[in-house]
Amino acid sequence: MKAKSTMKFAMFAAGACGLVFTGVQAEEEAKAGIDIRRYPANTPRIEKDEALKLKGNWRTGQKYYAAYCEPCHLSSGAGNRDGSIAQLAGQHQTVLIKQLADIRSGVRYNPTMYPFARKLPGPQAVADVAAYVGTLCFPLDSGKYQGADAARQVAEGKQLYEYKCAKCHQPSGEGSKDALYPVLAGQHYKYLLRQMTEVRDGKRNDVPGEMFEAIKSYDDAQLVAVAAYQASLKTPRSLMCRTPTDKARM
Repeated sequence: MKAKSTMKFAMFAAGACGLVFTGVQAEEEAKAGIDIRRYPANTPRIEKDEALKLKGNWRTGQKYYAAYCEPCHLSSGAGNRDGSIAQLAGQHQTVLIKQLADIRSGVRYNPTMYPFARKLPGPQAVADVAAYVGTLCFPLDSGKYQGADAARQVAEGKQLYEYKCAKCHQPSGEGSKDALYPVLAGQHYKYLLRQMTEVRDGKRNDVPGEMFEAIKSYDDAQLVAVAAYQASLKTPRSLMCRTPTDKARM
């Protein structure tokens, strides 16, 4: 019976992944009169600060990840190369905690992830999931810009990135664990492009004001170039996969 329930949940979760960009889920949400940005059952916004102070248990986090995250983000944490699902493996644990907490509280509007993120019982579980993702190897086959003009796009994107992005996200795309700036190197090109576009267009308000100020003047073509360059960045050695010995010490 338990196996059947698990299978049904996995099938439901996998189906939800397919709704990310079809608009079906958003339409159903509108019909129900639910807006997760103002939903009474949202977790408190202070959950993020509490979770950041906790030490995550990756073994417990593995169970939560398998139940709620794996159907979309895969067991590897690689997401989807077409950019529909973000790559989680290799991301700073602090950033993962912030994003989960923001989605759970409604600060970050993500109606597809919201039902699954809300199933985590509290801030300790949020920290546990982030700790588990921190044990996953950084995938090396993320989605890249595939156009015939890739070399030109990457070159132009490098100039734009170094002008306005590198100060926070670092020249290497490594981000900052302490400042909660995400790793960009190795992330899927189309995911990066979509997120920057949503920030510029005011559809994401869970980012620092500095990021909006940095890219508000970039047009679509410039964002394509920046994303192409970001996706081309090599994975920093400091973010490479933990060894079995490292994992055993956690």
